[in-house]
Amino acid sequence: MSNRLSKIYTKTGDDGTTGLGDGSRISKLSPRVEAMGTVDELNCVLGQLIAWVQTDSVKPQLTRIQHELFDLGAELCIPGSNQIGDAQINHLEQDLDTINDTLPPLKEFILPGGSHAVATCHLARAVCRRAERRLLSLTEIEPGNSGPIRYLNRLSDLLFVFAREISRSEGVPEVYWQSEISR
Repeated sequence: MSNRLSKIYTKTGDDGTTGLGDGSRISKLSPRVEAMGTVDELNCVLGQLIAWVQTDSVKPQLTRIQHELFDLGAELCIPGSNQIGDAQINHLEQDLDTINDTLPPLKEFILPGGSHAVATCHLARAVCRRAERRLLSLTEIEPGNSGPIRYLNRLSDLLFVFAREISRSEGVPEVYWQSEISR
């Protein structure tokens, strides 16, 4: 591999713009940059989650998802490219079905918490939902591949199921919401 990033600072962004993979420059405040930044933030939270998870029950899937999120970021960085589609979405759906089938039926709403890993997984789910909203904002002004939106929608569901699986595998009880009436 060549030295892609031999110099970390370029000073080219000092004017409030950033370079895209196709060579164009856009405002750092653009919906595209907002979407790219939120996908990057999600990937960082997943890295934190992997560090907290004590069992291997979801680590391989999380690592694969980190790579896929990097691909999604690349798609956003190069307008018109298609990196995320049915194959990646099918992986998420297979993971969802496989793990959810082993969990007890859900009868109550679950609060984020129970352990660092579970809380971090719920944080990742919330950041994923924000990334999906940022991407929807982008597609309102620049229609594109629907794969990333479907991917993030499915990923947020999977992160909820992962939180439940982490609770189960680490022996940490799920924290159920109690209405004001029952508290």
